[in-house]
Amino acid sequence: MSSMDRRIAIIGAGPVGLVLALRLATLGVPSLVLEAEADISEDLRASTFHPPTLDMLGELGLADALIAQGLVTPTWQIRRHEDGARAVFDLSVLKDDTAHPYRLQAEQWKLSRLLLAKLRAEHAGTVEIRFGCPVESVAQDADGVTLSGPGFDPIRVPYAVGCDGARSVVRRAMGLDFPGDTYPETTILATTEFDFAQVFEGLSNVNYIWTQHPAFSGTFSLLRVPGKWRASLYPAPGETVEDALRPEAIERKLQAIHPKGTPYDVPDLRPYRIHQRIVETYRIGRLVLAGDAAHLNSPSGGMGMNGGIHDAMELAATLASIWRGEAEAALLDRYTRRRRPIAEKEIIAQADRNRARMRETDPARRAAMLSDLQRVAGDPAAAREHLLRSSMIAGLRAAAAVA
Repeated sequence: MSSMDRRIAIIGAGPVGLVLALRLATLGVPSLVLEAEADISEDLRASTFHPPTLDMLGELGLADALIAQGLVTPTWQIRRHEDGARAVFDLSVLKDDTAHPYRLQAEQWKLSRLLLAKLRAEHAGTVEIRFGCPVESVAQDADGVTLSGPGFDPIRVPYAVGCDGARSVVRRAMGLDFPGDTYPETTILATTEFDFAQVFEGLSNVNYIWTQHPAFSGTFSLLRVPGKWRASLYPAPGETVEDALRPEAIERKLQAIHPKGTPYDVPDLRPYRIHQRIVETYRIGRLVLAGDAAHLNSPSGGMGMNGGIHDAMELAATLASIWRGEAEAALLDRYTRRRRPIAEKEIIAQADRNRARMRETDPARRAAMLSDLQRVAGDPAAAREHLLRSSMIAGLRAAAAVA
């Protein structure tokens, strides 16, 4: 049997795992991060950072560096494509609730790179990060957790945290189901350097858009990151995913958004299915989950990565208290009580509502929804209440109140 390594093991070096490692390090708790991939992934993933997440990154000394690599986005909107009618939500009404009353548009890998650099420069003696180290076996007993994989000798640690995504090996070792639903539609994420803001009046950096064009199934979105736009597209009614992914189909959809005389350059294309899932508990014994390993939601509203980072910050404080000798079971159970209801009611349910609203196809229902959204956006008090929820501040406040 291997001797006990006193570090916290973190499985997965995405933004959630690296935030957890950094926050633990600032609290004096050592960790070992094991990542299956050879390097930080730069795949098309999340790109929206909400105000409270930026506040947390500010505590870690990373907000300014990330902001410098992103686009400060003071407004977001829900828009009708045919006539440009829109409801615009201005996050400046949150100026008394957050130090960052805006969204930041930046690819998640930029945060991961910043986290990795800071960990290596300032916490190399506290945090060890091993890339190319897939964990294949996780076994726990009353006293610890044993991890093994092809790239390392078995390691025995006091706790292991699964930040290893939807196919989490840690979750499987916990024997947990991952109940929920998979939506029928496939989202196709395409990037282009064409600047849609130059051709659409009043476009924000984040836009959820209704359309009646037959190239779509009723909706698309346009999100801007530095140097490019991300278009979320969907197969048209009767169009297979395979057909929708053909270059001519992507071109047809982008031309439907804005017709131009030359083809669109699309350097990146990624199809993905949308899941709404959550585990029953985030902790069993000495195994704990955070981020996508514990909960999955529609990307509508940009809350998935942010929720995972919030998990990591709460869990780091919890594990640090245990490290100092406070009651293990009570604190780890509190982590589930604080984070799971927020994921279920504030993140998953809200993302589901966002998706349902944008999937509405009846013109009269859309008009009524848009009118109501314009009313809320135009009333500072109502807009603040709406943005406290959609920016994830209300959920964090409710979680903090859980004993």
